[in-house]
Amino acid sequence: MHADTNKNADQDVVIIGAGAAGIAAGRRLQAIRPDLSILLLEAGDRLGGRAWTVGLPGGGDVGLDLGCGWLHGARTNAWTEIASEVGLTVDRSPAPWNGGRQLQRDAEDVHDAQEAIGAYFERLESHEGKDTDLAAKLEPGNRWNGQIRAIGTYITGAELERSSIVDFNRYDPGPGPDWRVREGYGALLSLFGRPVPARLGIEVRRIDHRHAGYIGIATDRGVLRARAVLLTVSTNVLAAGSIAFDPPLPDKIEAAARLPLGLADKLFLSLADPEVLPADTHMLGSASRGATGTYQLRPFGASVVEAYFAGDLAHDLERAGAEAALSFAADELAAQFGTDIRKQLSVVAMSAWAATPQIGGSYSYAEPGASDRRGVLAEPHDERIFFAGEACSRSRYSTAHGAYESGVVAADRIARSLSRDR
Repeated sequence: MHADTNKNADQDVVIIGAGAAGIAAGRRLQAIRPDLSILLLEAGDRLGGRAWTVGLPGGGDVGLDLGCGWLHGARTNAWTEIASEVGLTVDRSPAPWNGGRQLQRDAEDVHDAQEAIGAYFERLESHEGKDTDLAAKLEPGNRWNGQIRAIGTYITGAELERSSIVDFNRYDPGPGPDWRVREGYGALLSLFGRPVPARLGIEVRRIDHRHAGYIGIATDRGVLRARAVLLTVSTNVLAAGSIAFDPPLPDKIEAAARLPLGLADKLFLSLADPEVLPADTHMLGSASRGATGTYQLRPFGASVVEAYFAGDLAHDLERAGAEAALSFAADELAAQFGTDIRKQLSVVAMSAWAATPQIGGSYSYAEPGASDRRGVLAEPHDERIFFAGEACSRSRYSTAHGAYESGVVAADRIARSLSRDR
């Protein structure tokens, strides 16, 4: 690009979306190309995107994560080191699925369930041939199919019939256990993003890339011009056409539509007397049905229960509201701890990711046959319009570190594409 075209642009790079990918790209560009002007645009009122931490009244430094909560593949997860750099605490207690404390159940049932679940995932991993959905590997009549469905739905955010086996088998969060940030994953992203110039509450409506010298970015607050644009918005936002492209980019929209967001919502319940439940212990609501919650009892020893719902159940409870979600969770907790537990519970916070207009869900899954669309979505257009986010990651989709890595890759490509002529 020649120097005279730079005069047409207000910014060298505009990044749309202040989640993990957008923040990572902004910080990376600041580090490797301090000569470039960068602006981060975010439709919401905070940094972090699908990582969002709220405080627990009287809970000290414990943060409640309404979105991202676990540092998956923590030893190689970029956010683990960043947490230490910004002065936050990485808690290395084992996750429930890494040997953490589980509520005691009938030992024989636990063994039988684990055998059935293990066999199911082995069938997924050994799948060959045409891509199909995750439900295809269920054994008809297996008594543990409900629990298998629940686990699969937590993983993808959608019912097994909707999700690709090929995409599932490509998932690899990296080596290492899963850890947590005591002060919150959302707090971590927000802190890391602060040095990037940002404007919050700005809705981008159109990307005009007809002109050789600049890209026009129409927002609800006016028009900006940039030399390069990075979109890190969710696949549901792209697929809905909330941001129009001129000329259109049908391949991107179609890829986004085949990589929709599943839904996982969290409900945090306060305990009047924390001693009625064991600290930092995990519990599955029901071992026999797919539409069930999973519960982290008193995370970090706090007087709170973290309830987690996914798929169709999450949609139903989100639409019904926090009191309905409380009632559902109380029923499942009462089945384990007795009816008196209901008197202990009150709502602290609940996420509603499907109803969040600038996001529209939790994390992407691939429809059968659509796993390769992740690469289509990630590919830049004309070396001027770039894409990043968890859905662009072939193997670390659905994670904040997958989003981070995609943001760094995009930033490096942007840096190479922009001439240093000023």
